[in-house]
Amino acid sequence: MGRYSEHDVEHYERPRRRTRPRTKDRPTYDDAVDGLVVTVDRGRFTLLIDGRTVMAMKARPLGRKGVVVGDRVRVVGDVTGADGSLARIVEVQERTSTLRRTADDDDPVERVIVANVTQLVVVTALADPEPRPRWIDRALVAAYDGGMAPLLCLSKADLEDPETLLSTYRSLGVPWEVTRRDADRTIVGLDALHERLRGETSVLIGHSGVGKSTLVNALVPDARRETGHVNAVTGQGRHTSTSALMLPLEGGDGWIIDTPGIRSFGLAHVQPEHLIEAFPDLDEMTEDCPRGCTHAEDEPECGLDVAVADGEADPERVSSFRRLLAARSISDY
Repeated sequence: MGRYSEHDVEHYERPRRRTRPRTKDRPTYDDAVDGLVVTVDRGRFTLLIDGRTVMAMKARPLGRKGVVVGDRVRVVGDVTGADGSLARIVEVQERTSTLRRTADDDDPVERVIVANVTQLVVVTALADPEPRPRWIDRALVAAYDGGMAPLLCLSKADLEDPETLLSTYRSLGVPWEVTRRDADRTIVGLDALHERLRGETSVLIGHSGVGKSTLVNALVPDARRETGHVNAVTGQGRHTSTSALMLPLEGGDGWIIDTPGIRSFGLAHVQPEHLIEAFPDLDEMTEDCPRGCTHAEDEPECGLDVAVADGEADPERVSSFRRLLAARSISDY
């Protein structure tokens, strides 16, 4: 006689594990709506959907796929934006550009900082703290590699003449704007910078203390980004922005993204052949380069050297390009 009778609950057969029928059909998410990621904080994403601020999380099917500021996403669930509501990101749409970096030059892991940006604004102070040209070079390499137009923004011109630094980048054709404080602390040059940002999605990067958050607060008066100061001993600023934040430019004719201060900018992911594509005039001159030529200064029979010798290329422009090429492996943080 069995341990249990037919009247005992334990007698009834329990369903076996994994008896649920499997299917290859996946949800179509036909009811998903479009959203824009404006900030990320500890696994929660703040989105803009039809002018509403919506909190969301990443759906499990996305796995380890990263979602960053600037991403255009498809969202399901509660998209009302009501307090306590939470939607789900089910799809990340194809990116038009990415700002990427590795922690160090020998780090194989790439980190996408922002996506779908049209312009990379490299903010550097002319003094307090001192400019770091090699870091600027690396930022320019990241811009060209990621499909973004670069813009130099030189702050604190009331402390130092910008001409010394600008002369380094003229041959590359990098546009620039200069800002300074006048006697009553008003930022001079803001209107010209605003015009450069109009109609663009711009990401501002720079070392801590260069005035990046100050510019953001001036361009977006209600941004209220915390500003810091430069340590007189170390010459470095304190990180005041702790996460990337996307903000509408005053007037609604563009977007700007403020990022935390970046001290290291590894470029292990950048390939020489990709970098030179950002300079079509120089790229054309390398068509007859030997196989595997990196176009560096020590490369034998490089087409750039031939073009310079024949008077077809500007020596200063070629030299500036090779300086960017060398910046991939020479750091100055």
